[in-house]
This record gives sequence, C-alpha cells and structure tokens, in this order.
Amino acid sequence: MVVVKAKSSCLETEMFTKAALPATSGQQPAYSSGCGHHRQQRECHAYNAATMTTPTFADKLDNAWAHSRSLVCVGLDPDPSLMPTADVTAFSCAIVDATADLVCAYKPNLAFYEAMGMDGLRGLEATLDHIRQVAPQAVLLGDAKRGDIGSTAQAHATAMFDFWGFDAITASPYLGADSVEPFIERPQKGAFLLCRTSNPGSADFQGLPVQNGSGKHGTDPKPLYQVVAEKASAWDRHRNIGLVVGATQPQELEEIRSLHPAMPILIPGVGAQGGDLESAVRGGVDQRGRGAIINSSRGVIYARPSEGEDFAQAARRVAVELRDAINSILEQAGKGWS
Repeated sequence: MVVVKAKSSCLETEMFTKAALPATSGQQPAYSSGCGHHRQQRECHAYNAATMTTPTFADKLDNAWAHSRSLVCVGLDPDPSLMPTADVTAFSCAIVDATADLVCAYKPNLAFYEAMGMDGLRGLEATLDHIRQVAPQAVLLGDAKRGDIGSTAQAHATAMFDFWGFDAITASPYLGADSVEPFIERPQKGAFLLCRTSNPGSADFQGLPVQNGSGKHGTDPKPLYQVVAEKASAWDRHRNIGLVVGATQPQELEEIRSLHPAMPILIPGVGAQGGDLESAVRGGVDQRGRGAIINSSRGVIYARPSEGEDFAQAARRVAVELRDAINSILEQAGKGWS
C-alpha cells in the first residue's frame, strides 16, 4: 500500500444515468453523460482524515481476481461495421452491464474509439465512468500500445493515467527504459509491455536471436521476446509491470511463465484469434492459479445472439462460458478459487 496526502473534500458526481425502460420494450437502457469534472475528481471521495492509503497496482490486480473469482478480461473494440447500434456509448455500456460480475478487467482499445472522432472519445469517457460505477473492482486497462521518447512518454502517461484514469496501459518497450519509466514510476499504476504478441507477424522481430554480450564472454543467443521479459523484470521495482503474451504462442507463453513466475501476463488471442484456452490457462497462470488476465474482445462483444437474445445477453452468455471454462481448468489443476 502507498500512503498519499488526501484532499479534505472532493466532489464525486454520478456521470451516467440509466433510463428505465418498459420490460417489454426490447430496448437497451439509455445512457447519458453528466457534468464534466476532471478524472481525479470523479474517482475520489470525501475524507476527513489527513491521509489515506492508496492500493498499489499489484494490490488492485489481486483484489480484482479475488472479488470476481475470474481471470476474464473483456476487450472493448467498438467497430461501427459490427456494432448492432450506431451509439458507441450505448453499445459499450450495455456490454459492461452484461458482464460486470464476470470479469477482473476491461480493456478498451483506444484506436477504435479514436477512429470515431469526438463521438468516439465521448463514448470512451462515458464507458470508463460507467465501469467505475457498476464494476469498481475491475482493472481499467487502456489498450493504447504507447511507446516514445521520455518527454513524449511522460505526456502519454499523464493522458492515460490522469486524464482518462486508467489503472494500467499496454506499451511498447522498443525505445528502452526511459520510454517505459513514466508508466511505471507510480506504484498505483501499471504497464503491460508487448513481449510475444498474438498477431501473425509477431515473429518478424520478436523471435529474432539476440546476442547478450560479445566475444568469448558473450552468452548464447536468445530470442528478443526473452530479452524483453528479462528487461521488464529488471525494471519492475514496484511490482507494476506485466507482459503481453498471446494465447496463439502457447510454447512461448509457458516458457515466459517459467522464467518469470510472479509477473502478471495479459493474454490476448483467445476466441476470434484462435488461441487455445486450455494451453493459455495452464501455461499462463502462476503457482496460485492467478497472475493471468485472459482477454477476449470480438468473441464476447460480437457474439451471435441465440433466439430471443439481444447482443448484450449474447455477450453475457459467452463471457459466462469463458469464465466457467477457465475456472474448470484451474480446478482440474488444483488451483481453483476455493
């Protein structure tokens, strides 16, 4: 835990209201934005005490797993060509309402919101505030894949953490330690560094052999993704760095987990990308059966409705199936929640 100075008072406003609809209407609840206070004001509460304890990112992640009894992360990738409604706020918030009790994290992909211009950014703002209301235990993971020189990275960190209020983001470590430092200097915030990703072209660079040292004292070459994981572990002084390792790379996932047994791993690629769930769970969790955030985006949010279902009910059905399948694998491995 980190002790920080607390403000003597702080206004917390309800940002979104859900309008009641007749049960027979078949419509999704309507969501509307409230007043636009800064993100810090939205998240804080009034305290009479002079100080308060703020959970570290590691604390929040542990709490999210324990509270939800789930390793599932729902990725929010709103694509106008796939959404059943043109309203990005209504779509995203309906998915959140349908899955709030099933997940340890939400992962909004900023690119999809940014592609819709100001309407998309307002939708992202509305969605984040709604998650804070209905799933306050969930980790807010901004899928931004930021990575730039130190001064620009500092601006990115300010935007992601102070403006949008994410708990953690995805980031590229390609520019080295100074490009990552702004995202990990606060114990309360975290970064998941791209390591061995799920896309088909990931081996173009991530699998290249790297020679550590030179001459007769040099070590045997190892793939770049292993060097990334080693560097991440060395930088992880606040226990707030994780790795992104795709479910489509099961051997590498198991290898990275064995080399870095305590580091959290964000595992995309389950579902639409074809990653094997059992391999991802068995290879990705730590000795406790935790340590993994298993993401499904399109497989959940664009699930095909069965007869009588709407899109949100379909998303919930698939998310339940995913959570239950993961928990069954954990139970079989003797790493369940009980």
